Amino acid sequence: MSTDLSYELNSNAESRSLEPEKPGKKLKKKEKKKSKQKTLAELTTTVIETPSSYGEALDLEGSEVKQKKLSKTFYEAELCRLQTELVKLQYWVKHQGLRVAIIFEGRDAAGKGGSIKRIVESLNPRGCRVVALSKPSDVEKTQWYFQRYVAHLPAAGEIVLFDRSWYNRAGVERVMGFCTDAEYTEFMQSCPEFERMLVRSGIILLKYWFSVSDAEQEKRFQERVKDPAKRWKLSPMDLESRDRWEEFSMAKDAMFAHTNIPEAPWFTVEADDKRRSRLNLFRHLLSKIPYQDITPDALELPPRKAASHKYVRPPFNEQFFVPQVY
Repeated sequence: MSTDLSYELNSNAESRSLEPEKPGKKLKKKEKKKSKQKTLAELTTTVIETPSSYGEALDLEGSEVKQKKLSKTFYEAELCRLQTELVKLQYWVKHQGLRVAIIFEGRDAAGKGGSIKRIVESLNPRGCRVVALSKPSDVEKTQWYFQRYVAHLPAAGEIVLFDRSWYNRAGVERVMGFCTDAEYTEFMQSCPEFERMLVRSGIILLKYWFSVSDAEQEKRFQERVKDPAKRWKLSPMDLESRDRWEEFSMAKDAMFAHTNIPEAPWFTVEADDKRRSRLNLFRHLLSKIPYQDITPDALELPPRKAASHKYVRPPFNEQFFVPQVY
């Protein structure tokens, strides 16, 4: 089957499967419940009828667009369904020997980490890994700029998620003065060619920018300050970026102007609403990589063999156990 034909057949099938499930079938099982109880259809009416909920991404930075929050019931059900589709995608990537690289960029506290977490939690870690590099070492600073990222590109059958990427140079390095003007200019000229080379080599490259308003970012920063479990997410660099909102906006606009190429375009994720942004992201990702459902059939577990009674467990007092506090 040719690639074009495979894409057409698969995209038609997946476009149907990726639509939010109609809740009518599930309601048949709940006919005995009180009529006053809200149905799943009532909870999801806004989502299905709102074109922007699954439509073209818009840049929300500085805007006042607000939507009704998705219900937890609908969100969890839809998230589970899309995660199952991601598992199917991973089976297909491994079967076809595809190489998939997905870049996650955007504002601090825009939801990149949470989205990545919910992608990988349902996938086989042997075929999906996250790359989140720290600042370059003294040796890496002397290398070709893209060199340390090349080492993490996917092999056949792999999906690699870059939690920030080589675009650090166009963003934080540019704004914070961590690179020279010459290094920045060279990056802007080299990056499109570098990515075209990746695509020509057969790598599927997807680039996502998470857009969040300044008010929502401030709200999330305050939550991180108050929550000790999230405080590690707030770095001195994040605090510095709060005072450079416009500089980061200009850097992002320049980056898009130079690197939004047909071979690897940027896709903006509206990230003020975390639940909606994750579902939109997953659905879009699944639509960009044609795949077929080749999920293996469920294994049949045969009856266990009878014990031989030859094994004798060592005494409990010779072992160390975790105290059962709970």
